[in-house]
Amino acid sequence: MATQAPNRQRKPRLAAIEYIRGISMMGVIGIHVGSQYLMNPMANLHMVALFEVATRFSVPIFFFISAFGLFYNLDIKEKFDYVSFLKRRWKTVFVPYLVWSLFYLGHDGWLYGVGFPDPLHLLAILFFGNGKYQLYFLVILLWFYLLMPLWLRLMRVMTWPWLAFLLIVQVGFDYWSSFSVPLNTFVYSLPDNSWLKPFFLYRLNYWVFHYVFIFMLGGYLAVHMEGFLEFMKKWRYPVIAAFWLSLAALLGYYYQIINMNGYTPMEAVNTAHQLCPAGIAYTIAASIFFFTIFTYNNYPEFLKQALHILGKHSYFAYLVHPFFIGYMALGLQRSGCILTGGLALCFYAAALALSVAAAACLRSIGERWPFINILTIGVYPKKK
Repeated sequence: MATQAPNRQRKPRLAAIEYIRGISMMGVIGIHVGSQYLMNPMANLHMVALFEVATRFSVPIFFFISAFGLFYNLDIKEKFDYVSFLKRRWKTVFVPYLVWSLFYLGHDGWLYGVGFPDPLHLLAILFFGNGKYQLYFLVILLWFYLLMPLWLRLMRVMTWPWLAFLLIVQVGFDYWSSFSVPLNTFVYSLPDNSWLKPFFLYRLNYWVFHYVFIFMLGGYLAVHMEGFLEFMKKWRYPVIAAFWLSLAALLGYYYQIINMNGYTPMEAVNTAHQLCPAGIAYTIAASIFFFTIFTYNNYPEFLKQALHILGKHSYFAYLVHPFFIGYMALGLQRSGCILTGGLALCFYAAALALSVAAAACLRSIGERWPFINILTIGVYPKKK
């Protein structure tokens, strides 16, 4: 993190950030369970919508809360210690990313009999975040960290009109990247041995501009926290309404392209995603909605504790859940079972429970042997 003034106190902890982490992790697991459910040729369209569409805020909202956490305790007027910042992010993000990438590459190479990649392919895999399907998020996050001086410069002059302009540019860029026929024709026309092809083919894995607006919005609201708190309190019910309306719009788009355009469920979820215009609107509404309800709504103690546990263990659960999904999917395949709607819900509950339980168990063991927490989630022992 940035260098702080010696006598400057940290701001109060925001439970909303922790709770949103947990909700987002649950959504990501839902998306990946949905990918398994889509293998059922008779998959229920509404169940697909639950797993694959309603959860689409999950990845971009991580960038929102990451930026919020960065800027919340940062005085943007002070001198920024870039080297110290990168050292901290190296320990908390890059080291776990490297460890989990090597783990999955070794494990999957053994399980599927494909072996471990040679050094050149290993570097390419690590650069693009292809060690496992969820790890690309950490690559984009690392690029955001590397470009932190740029975000600071922008944040110092950022205003609502500039944010609105950035949103317009974001929608246009994401639409071009996701749906441009000339772009995709160019990419897939490149020969397989072209060094340029993977840089375009895996552009979602490292082009930070796909998520710049939601990142800057999170940072801007953190810098202007007092105004954000007043906004949430004053406009609480319109914020809630906007969330449900944006979800309805995204779901409406999903059902439209299936029923009117003849898309398959797989094609539909690959179109009605977080980078389409309706998906971007849903992400923005969801980010503010969850922050609002977790800030101003009162919850029973047991629910607060559950949200706390989910948030505390969200990082490890996010990183480990493909391990459990993979083995459960293999078990179903070998038993000849098809993932029906009811079974898919049980599959999801099991994947979530196993991932959080593994996180809690390893976190506890890591308190005795700190290197476990250091390597897997970048948590270091507190200095006495």
